[in-house]
Amino acid sequence: MSSYILRRLLFMIPTLFGVMLVTFVVTQFVPGGPVERMMAEIEGRGAGAHEASAGRSGLYQGGQGLDQEQMAKLTVIYGFDKPPLERFFTMMANYLRFDFGTSYYHHQRVADLVISKLPVSMSLGLWSFFIVYLTCIPLGIKKAVRDGSSFDITTSIAILVGYAIPGFVLAIVLIVLFGGGSFWNIFPLRGLVSDNWSELPLMQKILDYLWHMVLPVFSSTVGSLAVMTLLTKNSFLEEIRKQYVITARAKGLSEGAVLYRHIFRNAIIPIITGFPGSFIAAFFTGSLLIETIFSLDGMGLLAYESMMNRDYPVVLGTLYFFTIIGLVARLLSDLSYVVVDPRISFESVEKV
Repeated sequence: MSSYILRRLLFMIPTLFGVMLVTFVVTQFVPGGPVERMMAEIEGRGAGAHEASAGRSGLYQGGQGLDQEQMAKLTVIYGFDKPPLERFFTMMANYLRFDFGTSYYHHQRVADLVISKLPVSMSLGLWSFFIVYLTCIPLGIKKAVRDGSSFDITTSIAILVGYAIPGFVLAIVLIVLFGGGSFWNIFPLRGLVSDNWSELPLMQKILDYLWHMVLPVFSSTVGSLAVMTLLTKNSFLEEIRKQYVITARAKGLSEGAVLYRHIFRNAIIPIITGFPGSFIAAFFTGSLLIETIFSLDGMGLLAYESMMNRDYPVVLGTLYFFTIIGLVARLLSDLSYVVVDPRISFESVEKV
């Protein structure tokens, strides 16, 4: 086991290096960049200022753009005066120390910027994660036990309809119905908490936060119910039809004992093994459309702004960090197979 884990950790190094290299190369060919963006902003501000006084002085030079000296200074500021290969290895050396630099657009340290956005993404992700698992596993088990019944058919139609509706469309519908649109004004629409949240007593703070999360969490969760529910149902159905279940029933065991003492521990394996990756991803996953609709400033909006503004420190820094998280989550998912199923061993893999 230890040699397998060590080998997997060593394989993460070239994987991480390859992901960063490909992304860095792509950014070199993307039109525009931080230098061009800053030039456009400076010229725009200069045009506005000079146009206001053009009638008096006649000295407006905005159409001439920036001179070469100013462009060279901008290039040095953003580090683009160095060869791409040198910039890449310098960047990786800094990333090894988890120094992600400063955002070109927000003018903050990338680490501080990400930390400031995490509460929104964590709120959406963790609530959605727990709701999906706590709803889908019992529902999937009941659907497997009552396979083909009216309950099974009705719930399948309901979750598939929810799966077919995009999350942002559902969010708009919920706002129209319950957010003061054309019908009822029940739920708030902006932010995680109210403006006077800091002045409220503890219990009211909790209720205020939960009240704000109802619509965005519901919008982001409904589409995820179908996959986990059907996975649970099919996993239990496969076990229910096996010979050991018939044998257990023939010995006189009750249906509850057969289901929870024999079927459950085998059928739950493919569901539990996805738990570590899903749980870790819940901390960092953001939804641009959901965050935009409900005015939540989280990781989804940050990723979109960073790409549109060519904010390379944020794009590459967060990619580096999240790639490491993803690789570790995949390793934990593989190791969870051994934890939940003692029949699985990595010893044969280590001998190959």
